[in-house]
Amino acid sequence: MRPGELRHAEWSEVDLDGALSSRLKKMKMRKAHHVPLSRQAIALFREVMAASGPSGYVFPSIRTRARPMSENTINAGLRRLGYASDEMTAHGFRAMASTLLNESGKWHPDAIERALAHADDDKVRAAYHRGAHWKERVEMAQWWSDYLDQLRKGADIVPLPKRGAR
Repeated sequence: MRPGELRHAEWSEVDLDGALSSRLKKMKMRKAHHVPLSRQAIALFREVMAASGPSGYVFPSIRTRARPMSENTINAGLRRLGYASDEMTAHGFRAMASTLLNESGKWHPDAIERALAHADDDKVRAAYHRGAHWKERVEMAQWWSDYLDQLRKGADIVPLPKRGAR
């Protein structure tokens, strides 16, 4: 999801048993966007639910549950973690995911674009290509979460060849 869509997510849009988040409103292009949830995402949502409750905003404002968290909250958290604004932003996670999913060579580019809720620039193609690539997106969501878990554990370091050696 885009950071704004995540901020405005409501518990009524999250189906933890069905492993699905459905953004039926508030989307950039006003189109429904269904997001498959990995096991890790479901576990995180369950933890958040324990803190924020089972109704209303998933991420409510610290001041009032009637509003979502501030648009600056995620970026402020990144700054506190030591990331400068030119190193990482909330929206930058989408670019990172797109890049790494494409570079992995494991996923069809159309599935990645659908996962990011991107519209097809080719209007004729968009009129005819309506596939959601759902099965692949479910597998991709789980692969992505597993990949992030591996990074958190510490990635394998590939030694670089010594200068002059081939």
